[in-house]
Amino acid sequence: MKKLLKSVVFLCAVLGLTFVAVGCGQTKPDYTAKTAESALNAGKDLEGKTVKFKVTAYEPASLFGYNMETGKHLNFVSQDNPKVKKGDTVTVKVKKVTSTMGSFIITYSNLQKK
Repeated sequence: MKKLLKSVVFLCAVLGLTFVAVGCGQTKPDYTAKTAESALNAGKDLEGKTVKFKVTAYEPASLFGYNMETGKHLNFVSQDNPKVKKGDTVTVKVKKVTSTMGSFIITYSNLQKK
């Protein structure tokens, strides 16, 4: 009986840890390109939020540095090469947003390719 009880407790512990690991492994982004652009147009602050988007254009030599474009007026920029190409889907954490000539210039961190 003790052996059966130990086996059940062990199995429950393993399953519990598995559920925690799987649940914590994937986080849902706060915004997509479309919802991020709508939020910015509404005056919301996206700093610290995550955005998942498809790179629709990539300009490695823009005035702002490496520029991943998406949406109508979203420009995710960095001084470091993100090593992406047009069509890649990425998730980033927004550091700072500025508005210049009708476009949003967004610096980011924690780039993850999907």
